[in-house]
Amino acid sequence: MRSAARRKILISGASIAGPALAYWLHRYGFAVTLVEKARAPRDGGYPIDVRGTAVEVVRRMGLLPRLEEAHVDTRRITFLDAGGGEVASVPMHVAVGSARGRDLEVRRGDLTAALHAAIRDDVEFLFDDSIDALDQSGHGVDVAFRGGGRRTFDLVLGADGMHSRTRQLVFGPEERFHRYLGYCFAVFTVPNTYGLSHEAVLWNTPGRAAALYAVGDHDRVHVFLNFHRPEPPNHVIRNPEAQLDLVATTFAGAGWEVPDLLTAMRAADDLFFDTAGQIRMPGWSSGRVALVGDAAYAPSFLTGQGSSLALVGAYTLAHALATNRDHVEAFAAYEHGSREFVAMNQALVDHGGAALFPATAEALEQRNAVLRELVAMPTAPTPPAHSALALPDVVR
Repeated sequence: MRSAARRKILISGASIAGPALAYWLHRYGFAVTLVEKARAPRDGGYPIDVRGTAVEVVRRMGLLPRLEEAHVDTRRITFLDAGGGEVASVPMHVAVGSARGRDLEVRRGDLTAALHAAIRDDVEFLFDDSIDALDQSGHGVDVAFRGGGRRTFDLVLGADGMHSRTRQLVFGPEERFHRYLGYCFAVFTVPNTYGLSHEAVLWNTPGRAAALYAVGDHDRVHVFLNFHRPEPPNHVIRNPEAQLDLVATTFAGAGWEVPDLLTAMRAADDLFFDTAGQIRMPGWSSGRVALVGDAAYAPSFLTGQGSSLALVGAYTLAHALATNRDHVEAFAAYEHGSREFVAMNQALVDHGGAALFPATAEALEQRNAVLRELVAMPTAPTPPAHSALALPDVVR
């Protein structure tokens, strides 16, 4: 490990995969610099899941007690029909396929804060900056930063999300690797005037869904407006006003609370719009650059596995670099040990991962029939929807 201490690594992205990767690389003796385009660690955000193998990763990081305290514990989800009438109300873990008592649901900001606290004294941070250009050689990677600086690193690791700048620079445009899943969504928050606590309410008509998600007893609730669209709406991706118009047009004439939610959407200062998609790449590395998390294999929010794949991928990549001096062999080991796990979790959306948002009347009725059966049946253990991976031991 003394030789590893001389190796300088730049990580791009300080959300989840980046800080987790920085933690393990520092522990293994690497000199780590983390660059992040935001001015500070990002807080807030909607609830995310830490499931299965990822729970073991955060346990090994010593973060499990803190995340258990931050566990949201959403207790149930109530499904509504077009007129707002109740179809069924079931435990949340049953609806989403998580393992009750083991898997965690936390605010995104709580997870990023825990990760940042674990590395803030050990890693060099470059906030309010990003990679502008990369130039690889046989001895390192020359990096030009947007802020004007230039430095050379032994390796560069992209953990900068689904719309990764690192991936674009090294592997090419996102369109080569993006797999559109047929859905668009808008997320924002509104005051919790609905009396909701530790629960979610989901209204559906074929191809349209509106959800209110109450994270604990907070005074605001998250709103999700999700809709099916066979082809990606490329014309609105970079046009916020066109996004608002598309959502409003899609949900025109909807019942329940939707008209008021559409009005609130136009006034929201935290609106986020995107399409549901995956990143699928034939390889996650090129020369001295590798990708991790959403940058390499985003599974989409429809699987509920994005954060977990980021945590597990960070662990396995760091382990591979710690046990293989040659970076080419390390990247090959990382991919060999992770690709099947990634593929199985991405495939969740191919096998009912979008079942909460049926696109046709027939599929919606089938889903509702299943929900009614769940209510009628005695409570039984539900197998988790995600796949597991046996983690290699921490290098001593």
